[in-house]
Amino acid sequence: MFASSTQNVPEVLSVPRHIAIIMDGNGRWAKKRFLPRVAGHKRGLEAVRDTVKACADLGVEYLTLFAFSTENWRRPEEEVSFLMSLFMTALEREVDKLSQNDIRLRVIGSRERFAAEIVERIERAEARTANNGGLVLTIAADYGGRWDVMQAANRLLAQGVAQLTEQDLAANLSMAYAPEPDLFIRTGGEQRISNFLLWQLAYTELFFTDLLWPDFNAQALRSALASFQSRERRFGRTSEQLPETQRRG
Repeated sequence: MFASSTQNVPEVLSVPRHIAIIMDGNGRWAKKRFLPRVAGHKRGLEAVRDTVKACADLGVEYLTLFAFSTENWRRPEEEVSFLMSLFMTALEREVDKLSQNDIRLRVIGSRERFAAEIVERIERAEARTANNGGLVLTIAADYGGRWDVMQAANRLLAQGVAQLTEQDLAANLSMAYAPEPDLFIRTGGEQRISNFLLWQLAYTELFFTDLLWPDFNAQALRSALASFQSRERRFGRTSEQLPETQRRG
């Protein structure tokens, strides 16, 4: 298990080991073009492909994408149905490309409300890419940060653990296999984290952009990285305590 940023100072690198993204703005992208919202979701899938490739090329080790939150079930039934269909299609069509590029796919979140066919495709895709050693691509689907903490706590309680520690809880979170994100990106102009990776984002650098997700590309990713590289990551320390190479300004 990876160390917690609240208990240890992580290694500070110029390229984030782990990037987490809320892909916001598909519907607004479509509306601006007088297209149905589903057209924005289709175009958003192309932006996913571009971003995965750009991260792999840059040497990012983990990329986590927020695809569908526990609150997104509140959307119109027609849109939810389309998103589920798009998810199934992507799982079927993209897994070969992921394998060819040594990318491992993992899906986090509750699977209780997914159709059996979706769960089967998730499991098949994860198994197919399980031995790949490159970028770890995580899709958060029917995921919520509060759900994640609660399911970890309930798992520990079921094991008879009476006094929880930070290490205990972290080890039972959905992303115990990955380091905490170094960089969080949200597209679409909103400036909130929307119940995404609440525990893991404690010391993550946040980057918000007005770009709608379908317009996000490798150049936009580089802009986010430039902002990340301009910051001091102190983790509770003062600037004077940092090595010279990590000080800014």
